[in-house]
Amino acid sequence: MLIKHSRSKKPVKIMDPDCAICNQPALAQCECEAKGLDIAVRQAEQRMMTTVFNDIRAWVRGHAQDYILSYFSMLTTRRKDHHAQTVHRMTERAAYYFHARPHPAEIAAADAELKRGIDEDWKASVQRYPEVLEYFYGLVDLNLPSDDEPGVRDPPLSALGGVAVGRERERKVRLRDASEVEERRRRRRSRERVITAPPPPSLGARERSRPGSMYAPAPLGGGYAYVAPGIFPRDM
Repeated sequence: MLIKHSRSKKPVKIMDPDCAICNQPALAQCECEAKGLDIAVRQAEQRMMTTVFNDIRAWVRGHAQDYILSYFSMLTTRRKDHHAQTVHRMTERAAYYFHARPHPAEIAAADAELKRGIDEDWKASVQRYPEVLEYFYGLVDLNLPSDDEPGVRDPPLSALGGVAVGRERERKVRLRDASEVEERRRRRRSRERVITAPPPPSLGARERSRPGSMYAPAPLGGGYAYVAPGIFPRDM
């Protein structure tokens, strides 16, 4: 009987033994041994790789959560800065034209729009999880040994007992912590910068001293409108 070597693909001549499971002759070509090997592979994978898979999953999950929270923080910082500018313009306009503070309804509308914008930012951040998870899973590095290594060419297993010669078998499968991953994170953080608004101009002494009513009149018509993150309207 000729079979092919799994790596070299060269034919190897062996005697035709009976099936090791059902004892049928080789001519029957039963699938008992193939199915048994599949089961043994799954059992060995569960014993040896479950811890590694759990470590990878925890590492990817933690880094993905950190990135999403950082991304959300960047978006909300922009929105809050824009909201602060808008409220300041309301205050400046009310003081200049009406010698009073902005109407509470106008401030409430601006605050409500800020809350809606923050909700949109959080939704947009969470929707990036599939992309971010795939990115961090792509950074995981698991190395297979070369076929020329002594441990692969001549495994230290006893032909009789099926255990390591002179010592018990050790689990050597482990996840390598690549230092370049942290370096990439540091470089990415250094490129991120938070956009802050310039300090608004202050009122002149003459304008601050003008007497007037406590609040400006309530806004008419359209009221307060928000814009997309990072796009700020020009002062009127």
